[in-house]
Amino acid sequence: MLDREGYRPNVGIILLNQNNEVFWAKRIREKSWQFPQGGIQRGESPTKAMYRELYEEIGLKPEHVRILGRTRTWLRYNVPDHYIRRDSKGIYKGQKQIWFLLRLEARDSSISLRTSSTPEFDAWRWHPFWVPLDAVIEFKREVYRNALDELVPLLPQEMKRRRPRTQLYKVTSLSVSVTTEINVRVKAKTNVEPTEGSKSLGAQGAPKKFAAKSPKRNQNYLRRRNKSKRIVKS
Repeated sequence: MLDREGYRPNVGIILLNQNNEVFWAKRIREKSWQFPQGGIQRGESPTKAMYRELYEEIGLKPEHVRILGRTRTWLRYNVPDHYIRRDSKGIYKGQKQIWFLLRLEARDSSISLRTSSTPEFDAWRWHPFWVPLDAVIEFKREVYRNALDELVPLLPQEMKRRRPRTQLYKVTSLSVSVTTEINVRVKAKTNVEPTEGSKSLGAQGAPKKFAAKSPKRNQNYLRRRNKSKRIVKS
C-alpha cells in the first residue's frame, strides 16, 4: 500500500526499559542494528499496526508496554534504487513513518525474537537512548535522529543534555539547504517594489542626512544661491 507520492506507511518503535535504555536489535544475518518497525496494513490505524508489529517482531503484547508518546507527523526516508525490486522502480520511493515511544512494563524475559516464522532479528540488547547512528543503515539515519530528537522531551531533561556531538547527530546538508532557501525567499519579499500608499523599507530606514537630493531640488538651490550673489554685488 503506497501513498500518491510512492511512500509506504509504516510505524517505528522505540522501546524503553526502566533505566531509559532502548531496545536495540541486530537484523538477522546482517551487521546493521535498528529499532523494530513495520508496514501499516490497509484499514489499520498507526497504533493498531504498532501493537501488531510489536508482537510479530519481539513478542510483546499491549499489556506489556505503555505508550509515552508518538511523533506528530510522518518522517520519511528514500530507499536507494539498488534496494528496490525491479518491478517497483519508478513507483516505490521509500517509507513514511509514525514513531512510538513505549515503556516496557514487563520483565525482559517477555521479549522473544522467535514469535514469527520469519524473524527480523537474531540478537538484541539494551542501549543508551542516543544510539550509534553509524550502526544504522545509511538511508535511515536521518529519520532515526529526527525521531529521537522529537521524542526525547518526553523523558527527563538530562537525557536531552546527553545528546552526542558526533558528526552524524549534526544538522544535515539537506536541512541547511532548506533553511537557506527559506532565507532567500524572505529576503526576496523584503525587496519587492512598494505598492501605492506604502513606503520602501530601505528608504524609510535610511538617515535623512544621507538621503539623495532630487534634480529639481538641486536646481532650486542653485537659483537661490545665484540670486543671493546678485543681491550682494548690487
